[in-house]
Amino acid sequence: MDKKVQLIYDNNTYEFPLVEGTEKETGIDIKTLRAQTGLVTLDPGFKNSGSCQSEVTFLNGEKGELKYRGYSIEDLADGADFLEVAYLLIFGELPTQAQLEKFQSDIHKESLVDEDLKLILKSFPRSAHPMGALASLTSALTAFNPESVDIDSDQDMYEAIVTIMAKFPVLCAWTHRKVKGLPLNYSNSSLGYVDNIAQMMFRRPTENYVSNDIVNRALNKLLILHADHEQNCSTSTVRIVGSSHAGLFASISAGISALWGPLHGGANQAVLEMLEAINKDGGDTKKFMAKAKDKNDPFRLMGFGHRVYKNFDPRARIIKKSADEVLNELGINDPILDIAKGLEQEALNDPYFVDRKLYPNVDFYSGIIYRALGIPTEMFTVMFALGRLPGWIAQWREMRKNNEPIGRPRQIYTGQVDKVFTDISKR
Repeated sequence: MDKKVQLIYDNNTYEFPLVEGTEKETGIDIKTLRAQTGLVTLDPGFKNSGSCQSEVTFLNGEKGELKYRGYSIEDLADGADFLEVAYLLIFGELPTQAQLEKFQSDIHKESLVDEDLKLILKSFPRSAHPMGALASLTSALTAFNPESVDIDSDQDMYEAIVTIMAKFPVLCAWTHRKVKGLPLNYSNSSLGYVDNIAQMMFRRPTENYVSNDIVNRALNKLLILHADHEQNCSTSTVRIVGSSHAGLFASISAGISALWGPLHGGANQAVLEMLEAINKDGGDTKKFMAKAKDKNDPFRLMGFGHRVYKNFDPRARIIKKSADEVLNELGINDPILDIAKGLEQEALNDPYFVDRKLYPNVDFYSGIIYRALGIPTEMFTVMFALGRLPGWIAQWREMRKNNEPIGRPRQIYTGQVDKVFTDISKR
């Protein structure tokens, strides 16, 4: 594309090239803006700024589209296993049967976690939030795997990827079992990736583990739907930390901390906390829908609408079916879930919400499923991190392979100027 845009400033005209993506997204290339004009842009939250060119994920919020490496999220959620999607995101293509089996086998071989990591987890009180423990444990992997990764070596990169894909589910399961007061357990190499996650989390020491197809299908879809989501807060964090040439484990630990916030990965936890508050108030969904529409009421309806999607969240369409299946098949009788279904039906039929496209999003439905599966509310964001892991890896790998420069945003200074220093004795 040879089209350009012009900027007229101080009686001078400057030209900047346009860059077009494969899905026809168009951006202005301003990397020479400051050098040419002395100006910088001001874009709080970077809502209008592209930080990179990426081949991993495409998101169209206006049309409600999400694609991984060109594949629609609908096709992947319906037909693929989570480990296939992880391979696709990280390496660029869906695996052959032989490639998938090797990937699974290599992950199993690396699934043992150093026993000393248990000491780190033990140092956390049982009341600690699992995300704090998970970030610390992930960062600690660097100490137990001190060799630096040669990003020019495909073998080094592959081994680092396999290591984190193998050990991260164990760490997630351990944080869950710490919350539940259960003994820590290990991976089972006879199980598939998702089924293995389920057994590590749910197996009780006094019982044999029995696979549950309903649970596994729901977990598989949830993990796929959360696997990547373009340049969101945690992914951007992973890339910008990695741009300093920090290692993969350290970069992912930073992403976990970013994901922890209630405006990002903590949103599904906020949904359940809202539902519990409604239940304590008597469970009147109509009352709270009216509060949500009242501009003077501070109440916020969590789990509806999305910062990027201006239409129905495509992930929510998919996971709603799983939510219905889990609730129906497991025969869950829970007033919290009844309130959730009541809010959903009212929002889908209320002109106020329909006109504003405030539909239930993926956080709304994922929280319902996790609740039905018996996962504690504070563990929801850990489950989000477990799904997002391959996306973080893919984005980190792409950033390092492209040798992107260290992230260094500019600012507009608004503080005081030219102040005269006064000795402490005279202040």
